[in-house]
Amino acid sequence: MKHIFILLFSFFYLNLFAGSEEKVVKSTIKKVTVYQQGAQITRKCNYSVSKGTSVIVIEGISPNIDPKSLQVKTSGEAVLLDSKYNIFYPQPEPNPTPTNTIPAKILKEINLLQDSIADVQFKKSDITLQIEVLQSEKAIIANNGTIKGEGKVNDSIPLLQSALEFYHTKMNQINKEILFLQRDLSNKQKTLNRMNNRLASLNNYNYNNGLTRPGNKPPVNRIEITLSSTVAASGRIEVSYLVNGAGWIPLYDLRSEASQQKIDLTYKAQVYQDTGVDWDNVQLNLSTNNPYTNKTKPTLNPWYLDYYAYQYKDNRAKKSTYGNASGAGYNQPTMAYAESNSVEEMEVADEDFAWDGNTSANFVQVIEQLISVEYKIDLRYDIKSDNKKNMVLIDTKNLETEYMHYAVPKLDLSVYLVARITDLESLNLVPGKANLFHDGSYLGETYLNPSVMSDTLDLSLGKDPNVLVKRTLLKKDTKEKVVGDKIVKTVAWDIEIKNQRGKSIPIIVQDQIPVSRNEEIEIETIDISKAQLNEISGILTWNLKLKAGGKQNLKVSYEVKYDKTQNIDLVMN
Repeated sequence: MKHIFILLFSFFYLNLFAGSEEKVVKSTIKKVTVYQQGAQITRKCNYSVSKGTSVIVIEGISPNIDPKSLQVKTSGEAVLLDSKYNIFYPQPEPNPTPTNTIPAKILKEINLLQDSIADVQFKKSDITLQIEVLQSEKAIIANNGTIKGEGKVNDSIPLLQSALEFYHTKMNQINKEILFLQRDLSNKQKTLNRMNNRLASLNNYNYNNGLTRPGNKPPVNRIEITLSSTVAASGRIEVSYLVNGAGWIPLYDLRSEASQQKIDLTYKAQVYQDTGVDWDNVQLNLSTNNPYTNKTKPTLNPWYLDYYAYQYKDNRAKKSTYGNASGAGYNQPTMAYAESNSVEEMEVADEDFAWDGNTSANFVQVIEQLISVEYKIDLRYDIKSDNKKNMVLIDTKNLETEYMHYAVPKLDLSVYLVARITDLESLNLVPGKANLFHDGSYLGETYLNPSVMSDTLDLSLGKDPNVLVKRTLLKKDTKEKVVGDKIVKTVAWDIEIKNQRGKSIPIIVQDQIPVSRNEEIEIETIDISKAQLNEISGILTWNLKLKAGGKQNLKVSYEVKYDKTQNIDLVMN
């Protein structure tokens, strides 16, 4: 009975669409939502159909479309029955004066090309899946508690150092693999385009070989929408679909001035696309979402421990209590490239000039969605399908900033000016490169990564020559003696800070005392001038306020006691 129903339904379905009226309509791209990887295209068109079943055809679709993402909405009295993506291969027009047939060599090349095109499409899908895995791996690493500084890692310098080294090494490796795969994906798409062009050329070859006229069209990527109506009807159709070969890369400018307690953040996007279709005069939206990342929540499986045997060369087995665990697999940026822009210069007096001109950031609306943020830009853009980066200004913010000085005289006898920015989580930033400017001068670049940093960011703005620091070994207080079977070494340092500025400044000074990893090595703090001491790391921190023209001396002294038959690395620095 079930099989009969399926046959009847199939018969009805085929007859319903048989003999349907087909109309090719002109559509335009009205909106493009660009994700960090991929873009959602929204097209609109008008339709007019007669009574019965009709097929509306929209051509000019990108060959990079993901057919699963196709969505269709209609207005009017017609009922939407079906929608699908299809590649239409125009039939060759017969030549009225055929001379001979297509050579077997050309026919063979056509067949080989068709097989190669299918093979490249499968390889593209494989590369896309590999990129998804690597991006999931990045997300898992970035959200790990150790990397975020959660848990006991905060109390262990060796563990923190190991975690940072792992993060640095693994992230660089993953990013390189993603870049390699993205380059390979781009090359595969170019190869696919060449093969499609060659196939079209071969199909049109036979002008002089008897079967077709020149100028026949290449394969057409299109969307077919089936409508049914009991009367003649008209209305509008909106289709949207996801394409790959597009994306955007964040880029920031951070500008600070010593006279103001704030930093200006300029949030920009470099939009690119190589989808095979130009985006002309479109409304552009930018989304922090990435539709290609894994959306399936992880599930833990049971973790079984058991004894297992080591196999040695002498074939003897030794039991071990080490367990084995199974883990889940992991499932992009991206690099940012700055582009230069030509600027028309005009001499204007700087005095009392109001720099209040509008920028494209005035036309951006921020829409916070459930798991992402979307920037709706009320300006029209032309983005050509050439993979070139187009700069789009998203937003500008004035960030409340606390300026302070920072010194680590053990490592560097310079004092650095630091801008501390807070409440970064509310800015909805995406990881990316940032250019630093201070008092109109370019300082260099840094990297903003909100996913792994706290809501506070310290930006180093360079050395301040008006604040001096000196660290001196106090020889009269530094000595060594033998007490029984122990050597006792006493070390003392003096740190002097001078403020030659015309106003008071806050300054953080750091030093350290050694930390023992051997219970036979005893370390005792003698004098640390009321510093905050981290017992785990041995780091000393002073939060000071120096008056204009003032100075302050800090003393660090400690005692190390160890077995006189042993040596330790107690470098005097």
